[in-house]
Amino acid sequence: MQELGLAGPQAVIAATCLTGGVSSDVLRVDVDGQAYCAKFALEVLRVAARWEAPIHRNRTEYAWLQFAASVAPDSVPRLYGHSEREQGFAMEMVAGGARNWKDELVAGRVDSGIAREAGRLLGRLHAASAGRVLDPDRFGTAEDFFALRVEPYFIHLIATYPQLEARVLALAEQYRVCRIALIHGDVSPKNILVRDGVPVLLDAECATMGDPAFDIGFCLNHLLLKWVHIPDSNAALLRAARALWDGYCEHLDWEPVAALERRVADLAPLLLLARVDGKSPVEYLHAEAKQTVRSIALDLIDRPAATIEHIATRLEARRA
Repeated sequence: MQELGLAGPQAVIAATCLTGGVSSDVLRVDVDGQAYCAKFALEVLRVAARWEAPIHRNRTEYAWLQFAASVAPDSVPRLYGHSEREQGFAMEMVAGGARNWKDELVAGRVDSGIAREAGRLLGRLHAASAGRVLDPDRFGTAEDFFALRVEPYFIHLIATYPQLEARVLALAEQYRVCRIALIHGDVSPKNILVRDGVPVLLDAECATMGDPAFDIGFCLNHLLLKWVHIPDSNAALLRAARALWDGYCEHLDWEPVAALERRVADLAPLLLLARVDGKSPVEYLHAEAKQTVRSIALDLIDRPAATIEHIATRLEARRA
């Protein structure tokens, strides 16, 4: 805090670790009564399987937040500076009635309006970066994305599902060379706060120039997982999934909608399997629910869907 000019030598500083993250140390830091949030990347993530990742991703996350602030300043925390020496940065401690979207969904409060706004935000961010040559020193991070997403989520599946090896390796190669737009890489409801009806997006450690289908597919996947987890909210969650996609498509102008949608539909079953059998399984699914997720995913692999609507219709048929 002193290095960033946020605390003098005589300042009273109190730091409290915040819980919930597996990839970084995140702290609330109070300096003479002013609250900040400080974040430092971990070399070894807090998961059951061994998972290492480069700590310079902290610099990439800060750069993504700067870019996002130039496009949608109300949808990221205010930034106070990055320390190259400490591989950490300080940002606004988002409070003031902000709600975590994941907590809202798990509590059964499924608001399609929030989903649509989240989709619009993603669409705006992708549209603003599509076709641009952004600083490769900041966003030429395909190898980091491989270590943080491709290997633990997809490559790790091959041991359990050897029949998917060719499909997984083809996806891995696609992500290694794709540079369509700047992606966030971890668009999960747990990383979205809702402040005055506006989504605030956090945790861009996986940011890279890549395939925008990954971001929207990653978020849709979490709504599908909640569909399995919260049967009472099934209809509302599918409305939210449709709203997320519709909001996103309002800004999708860099390629045909059908082309990107097909990549999202192809990605969906692999993401479902990744969150039950990859290195980072979701924590809330019990054994029976995991089997349901596997059944849905393998069915989508055997009988591929071409659209988001097709996936939603297939899920509705399972509950009919």
